Amino acid sequence: MKEEFLHYLWKYGLYDPDKLLDNDGNRITVINPGEYNRDSGPDFFNARLNIAGTEWAGNVEIHTRSSHFITHGHDNDPAFDNVILHVVAVNDKKVFNSIGLELLTSELTWDPALYDKYIDLVNNPYVIACQDVIKELDPFYLRHWVGALIIERLIEKSVHIEKIFSETGNDWEETFYRLLTRYFGFRVNSEPFEMLANALPLKILRKHSDNRLQVEALLFGAAGMLDEGLFREAVYDSYYLELNREFRILSTKYSIKPIHGWLWKFARLRPANFPTLRISQLAGMLTGTDGLFSRALETEDLAKLRDLFNVNASEYWNDHFVFGKNSRSYIKTAGSQATDILLINAVIPALFFYGRIHDTRHMCERVLTFLENISPESNSVIDEWKIAGIEAESAFFTQGLIQLRNNYCKRRRCLDCRIGSRLISLGKSLGEAEKVMLEPRPGSPF
Repeated sequence: MKEEFLHYLWKYGLYDPDKLLDNDGNRITVINPGEYNRDSGPDFFNARLNIAGTEWAGNVEIHTRSSHFITHGHDNDPAFDNVILHVVAVNDKKVFNSIGLELLTSELTWDPALYDKYIDLVNNPYVIACQDVIKELDPFYLRHWVGALIIERLIEKSVHIEKIFSETGNDWEETFYRLLTRYFGFRVNSEPFEMLANALPLKILRKHSDNRLQVEALLFGAAGMLDEGLFREAVYDSYYLELNREFRILSTKYSIKPIHGWLWKFARLRPANFPTLRISQLAGMLTGTDGLFSRALETEDLAKLRDLFNVNASEYWNDHFVFGKNSRSYIKTAGSQATDILLINAVIPALFFYGRIHDTRHMCERVLTFLENISPESNSVIDEWKIAGIEAESAFFTQGLIQLRNNYCKRRRCLDCRIGSRLISLGKSLGEAEKVMLEPRPGSPF
């Protein structure tokens, strides 16, 4: 028996209320189970109970065995002196708080089918434990849950953005540049791109934003891609040599220390996703514009927002994928799919974070609307949901499914999941009318 299962039963009243009794056999009526506490201290704060005709207000502690109150050291902890009820599966020992008062302890009684269903889910070999039955539920439950998961996911991403924001001295443009640059590398080259942004501050690039050649020289040079020996075919390449000349001057001026050029990965990447092209496209985004984040803030139309980030590599790259080696000629644009990935992972989270910091409700609502109008992502996680019979119609939905899979399914947090909660509350039947729903996790964007 897991303690978290007892928390679930208590929180949603999924026990036999007639058998919740005090020491004299009087029924304990739960007026309010209290606020679930995931941190240190009692499990539920500010509960309200009616015990033998007297209303009590205080905290509730839950254990599988009453003796665990002592095992966990709560009997010597004043934080537990306001516990008005000790709820257990087995009452095997009288327990006392730190001032010597005996705790009122009561055993829970519940339908065994609830625990059987819970065990079936957590022991399921699939990552998505309920994948064989989830499609039998009303889609309302999943859609409603996805809405809360999107907010949770954006709030989690805000923690990372806030760290960057603090490191940059609360500079929005520099924060956005670092975040944007990291996701220019997709998953494979995200780390070297992040290192590049740290090695080459935006304030340097902005001084040369009217000269694309110099912006590219700074980016390629700081990326270590102008190191001798990295591209042997580039020894006599005029463009490569010109970048080298520019970077030698600029690196001396700004004391730039390049990252190691061998960090960049090319293997098993489509040529269109080579970091050489992505760096040139990043240069195009940073050239001829001042205040990219400010422009994103002002853009309310998704198509116009895409235009800000769907840029081309410079002309040299029309017939190159790497320095010094010719290829079939065509314009190397970022493309709609790559642009949408950038919007989903960097632009929208940054705008959401801005909305939270400034308590701007319409900004938070705007980014959710953007997600609803971006095509669904295609990746291995979404493929798992398709196997379970769940089809996503937008990035709003795919982002919610990714959060659900990674933060709940993978960790077997079925009791914290609205779908898991629904399935468990139904026992072994999906036809009952019980409608237990978990509320969204704490933390509102507004």
